[in-house]
Amino acid sequence: MGNVTGFLDVERQSRQKKEVQERTASFDEFMLPLPQHVLNAQAGRCMDCGVPYCHEGCPVHNVIPEFNDLIYQDDWRDALDVLHQTNNFPEFTGRICPAPCEAACTLNLIDSPVTIKDIECAIIDYGWQQKWIAPQPPNVTIHKHVAIIGSGPAGMACGQQLTRQGFHVTIYEKQAFCGGLLRYGIPDFKLDKKHIERRIEQMRAEGTEFKTQCHVGDDIPWREMEKRYDAIVFAMGAEVPRDLPIAGRHAQGIHFAMDFLTQQNKRVARETIHSAPLHAQGKHVIVIGGGDTGSDCIGTANRQGALSVTQLEILEKPPRHENKALEWPYWPTKLRSSTSHEEGASRLWAVSSQGFLLDDSKDHVVAIELCDVTWEKDSDHRRHMNIVGASKRILKADMVLLAMGFLHPTHTGLLTEARVSLDERGNIKANTTDYRSSQPHLFACGDARRGQSLVVWAIREGRQCADAVARHLMA
Repeated sequence: MGNVTGFLDVERQSRQKKEVQERTASFDEFMLPLPQHVLNAQAGRCMDCGVPYCHEGCPVHNVIPEFNDLIYQDDWRDALDVLHQTNNFPEFTGRICPAPCEAACTLNLIDSPVTIKDIECAIIDYGWQQKWIAPQPPNVTIHKHVAIIGSGPAGMACGQQLTRQGFHVTIYEKQAFCGGLLRYGIPDFKLDKKHIERRIEQMRAEGTEFKTQCHVGDDIPWREMEKRYDAIVFAMGAEVPRDLPIAGRHAQGIHFAMDFLTQQNKRVARETIHSAPLHAQGKHVIVIGGGDTGSDCIGTANRQGALSVTQLEILEKPPRHENKALEWPYWPTKLRSSTSHEEGASRLWAVSSQGFLLDDSKDHVVAIELCDVTWEKDSDHRRHMNIVGASKRILKADMVLLAMGFLHPTHTGLLTEARVSLDERGNIKANTTDYRSSQPHLFACGDARRGQSLVVWAIREGRQCADAVARHLMA
């Protein structure tokens, strides 16, 4: 604890953002880094608690008080080493993680947590700037071959860990470029894809092999995969989106959020788009779903020039402030507004979509019918939704984006051929002790195992899965 009174003397200061008009004119990142002397002072606010709740709040268990103290002492190189001990890709989490570590910070009891996320992002960005980050090829070679299906954060973390231990690792990606949802689902204004490319380049230099535009089960038979590799890791994510089977769902103009976001990311990267163009320019856009994916749709639609954007959430509006006595240091239930909300969007809470209205040709959506709902708990504390009578109303809709989350990985094809068991939610059944599926040489991590979750959880599971695979192969 370098600055004993830092949390008393220094007020919390976070990164600033470009003005709305400027940032919505492009898909560039818009967060403005803090000067190093400001970050030194912010790191000095860390109290080095006897029980560092931030460790428990962080899924990868970053050693937060230690790197805070090093930044306060202006020792950026050692802080980078400490950060890399637990997190393979801090430039990802430093940009798109919701920062559960800050929610768990003791100073969050007074709504002024240490700016952990900003400090983490600054450490890794400075490390790249100073060319401190280099490939770490293994010192030994272990003649065991591992295939990882999926190049998202779980697959990348798993692959990097195994390669550095000396295994021969090949990561398969069905898209043209690696990164999974980091590349195709997260808008560029939140995560510039150059950050992914730098890590892919580092991993290639370490010895990891990447095979893109290769759909395992289609482009390469599953039987051949089993013969070729000593272990295979499923890290393809939870790709099946939750649908909304109501009247008019078949109409044109209604799309899954990920199709919309993926197209825009390909457009920015100047990739070829083979499907019909999805664009919000000049349209009244309805986003169904109140999570991060819905927020990304809002930011993207605004940048494309939507006439209006309205976000619908079936749950009631959360309180503006959480109940600290009941919820701290856990992730709190409270109202959250993203930078995309700041850029312009109407938000409706506790509404249920009843049907889509079509134009005269019965081909394209023109409006959505809504009604209000209330939520009640029964004697078993289970929540039930009730529709409020005479509350139906209609909103104009030229484009509807379904952003209601993801169910599980795709079952047909690969998983069917692999004969792996699924859990009650449709994910690959495997525990967090050995990450092994019902087949002894097949493993699963990330969203394919736990269901849709955060990037930081994917990195944690990828690292732990790599350890489990190594123990299995060396037993």
